[in-house]
Amino acid sequence: MSEENHPQDHQGDVADFVEAAALLTIRYLTARDISFSAATTLSRLSRTGPARLTVLAAEEGASQPSMTQLVQRLERQGLVSRVGDPDDGRVVLVSITDAGRALLDERRRTRARRLKALLRTLSPEDGAALTEAARLGMPALRHLAEHAADTDGPVGAPPG
Repeated sequence: MSEENHPQDHQGDVADFVEAAALLTIRYLTARDISFSAATTLSRLSRTGPARLTVLAAEEGASQPSMTQLVQRLERQGLVSRVGDPDDGRVVLVSITDAGRALLDERRRTRARRLKALLRTLSPEDGAALTEAARLGMPALRHLAEHAADTDGPVGAPPG
């Protein structure tokens, strides 16, 4: 591989692309019905199942008191519930409810609907270029997402 084509030479371009995609998603495509922290916590519970409050706080890069307040709000909204740990009766786990799953599903549909509308504004050439970039880049993006926790952890978490 020649030096001018070395992947590290293009890290700035990749970082700019990923940041632009993230900002598009967060600012324009995502519904504002719940906070970003609430959405990521619900999403984590949906993916991984019930979790201890302390584990949720650590994984989300939040303090335990902040996570406690967030879980209390989500519980009042009927989006999570507290359930006993079947392995340890002294432990309480936080679990997503059917209403929480329904909210996540609606948020996904909203993002998809808004993205489709935005994609229709592209020229055929730009649409084709973005489609090809997505096809070629998706395996690498999935790899980055799978290994993100292996680096610095969630945003706001202390380096470790």
